[in-house]
Amino acid sequence: MTAIAVTIAGSDSSGGAGIQADLKTFSALGVYGASVIVALTAQNTTGVTAIHDVPPAFITAQFDAVFSDLAVGAVKIGMLSAPAAIEAVAAGLDRYRQTAVVLDPVMVATSGGRLLAPEAVETLKQVLFPRARLVTPNLLEAAALLDSEVAASEVEMQAQAERLLGFGAAAVLIKGGHGEGPQCVDLLVEPGDIKRFDATRIETENTHGSGCTLSSAIAAGLAKGESLATAIGTAKEFVTGAIAAADRLTVGAGRGPVHHFHASW
Repeated sequence: MTAIAVTIAGSDSSGGAGIQADLKTFSALGVYGASVIVALTAQNTTGVTAIHDVPPAFITAQFDAVFSDLAVGAVKIGMLSAPAAIEAVAAGLDRYRQTAVVLDPVMVATSGGRLLAPEAVETLKQVLFPRARLVTPNLLEAAALLDSEVAASEVEMQAQAERLLGFGAAAVLIKGGHGEGPQCVDLLVEPGDIKRFDATRIETENTHGSGCTLSSAIAAGLAKGESLATAIGTAKEFVTGAIAAADRLTVGAGRGPVHHFHASW
């Protein structure tokens, strides 16, 4: 049986993040990837200059085309810039009974461009969090979702993840990539359980698409039948390797992409 994962996200015209990063990740990890594009961005390594939202009816048409035909094992959800798009995706998840859902609450691009409209934040929490097997905010996103200060310790990270669980997600992986110190620590928080994942922090400016890559790598693991903790561990190792190899690429004048195919070229 072919492992299949679907990414529901925005397109990154420079190829480093979004749909493009997700499909590269699926391929690198031996999973067949399909997509539902919810927005188009005019974007490169220096910033986002324009966003064009796909009409909800066309999001639904893509959803039905893919999920009515493919045996989807897991879903990764990334950039959703508008409430109507969020509602369309939620309806599709229900229609096709998708439960292996990894939600990456993308709010700001690595280059600094805002990707999520302020009015969509509450819709995201109320509508998609309860449908997610896992939500994967970084420190900045977790703080924004909770209207709080950025967590400065693992204790604060855990506390914020537990608050995010209150919106209905089955689990929260709060990512420490924006933190400080020699170790990059992520915490998986589920009701009554905490697991810690760490890796040596890598000094590079080329981290464009790292969050997209981690969440899609987790979805790839779930599509292959791995447990959540195993999928996260594998994904953490993969994205750490992709960041470590990023400086081997020469792409753009700004914050370049991670190297999704670091193991093969």
